[in-house]
Amino acid sequence: MHVDHLELVRFRNYEEAVFEPSPEGVTLLRGDNGAGKTNVLEAVGYVTTLRSFRGTGAAALVRQGSEQAVLRAEVSREGRRVLVEVELNPAGRDRVRLNRQPLRRSSDLLSAVSSTVFTPDDIEVVKGGPGGRRDYLDDLLAALHPRNSALLAELERVLRQRNALLRSSGGLLRAGMAETLDVWDAKLAQTGELVAQAREELVEALQPEVAAAYKALSAAPSEAGRQVVRLRYERSWQGPLAEAVARARSEDLRRAVTSAGPHRDDLVATVNGLTSRGQSSQGEQRSLALAIRLGGHALVTARQGSSPVLLLDDIFSELDPGRCAALAHCLPPGQALLTTAGAVPGELPVARCYRVSAGTLTQL
Repeated sequence: MHVDHLELVRFRNYEEAVFEPSPEGVTLLRGDNGAGKTNVLEAVGYVTTLRSFRGTGAAALVRQGSEQAVLRAEVSREGRRVLVEVELNPAGRDRVRLNRQPLRRSSDLLSAVSSTVFTPDDIEVVKGGPGGRRDYLDDLLAALHPRNSALLAELERVLRQRNALLRSSGGLLRAGMAETLDVWDAKLAQTGELVAQAREELVEALQPEVAAAYKALSAAPSEAGRQVVRLRYERSWQGPLAEAVARARSEDLRRAVTSAGPHRDDLVATVNGLTSRGQSSQGEQRSLALAIRLGGHALVTARQGSSPVLLLDDIFSELDPGRCAALAHCLPPGQALLTTAGAVPGELPVARCYRVSAGTLTQL
């Protein structure tokens, strides 16, 4: 899978620009900070996921003074040519077309093109709160199979409805409310168990991929041989979820929030038995965060038979020289787009290079 051609129209700081990365190997985007390098990766990410990996809304993506932004991407996947067109309209509804037909389901887009993104903020997947790690697992589940997207959407719907009912109760279980709460409790127990099981199976499959990536990223073979990486999915409740939800009902009514379920679970990563979140060095945490992304990338590639587009934003500024060289050697096959404001390792397999300057792209 690779992007052949990308047009950016009134997107971020670009009035009009064309980007044609190499289908294999690394396409390097060089430029000063603030020139618009990350904006190109964001555009690629947007046409694959319909959201910004920076977490910003459509209004921030449209060039200042414009009412609409347009992204057009021509993608090749297993011999198929796919055209993805996105119109960003902050004042109205966005429009997405796949091969000039309106997109009916987001899963249709995922079956055409996908990406793996690593940014400097990804260290929060290791050192931040559990919400970011749950989001990572859920995004990976969705990338692996469309049915997972429907399951996660159902969990979100159940939690939203149950919490709304709890808020409306005022802390009291009035007449007629118990029966309605029973319905949402049953739905939460059923859907929550399925989500937790799917995440547990994912973590089990992810474990060897992350361990292999972390070993490859180690600056020295002796270091790699001593470090053992483990991932563990940690449920926030004991026993069947239905029983945990029932036990928590009084407290949930008092606090007006659902306290038991997979929305409180966590992914625990350890290096040599020590929890990475609080006991690893900054360098180890960055390596582990990158290994987690690369491990997920490898898993999607193996399951789908096609490598997602790999987006690496300013990665070499965040790693020490030894790990930079190790990353250059162990980049997975396929298309990789990489931004930098400085030097890159000589071992990096650069196939194409662009100069980025004040919203312009120039192939070198």
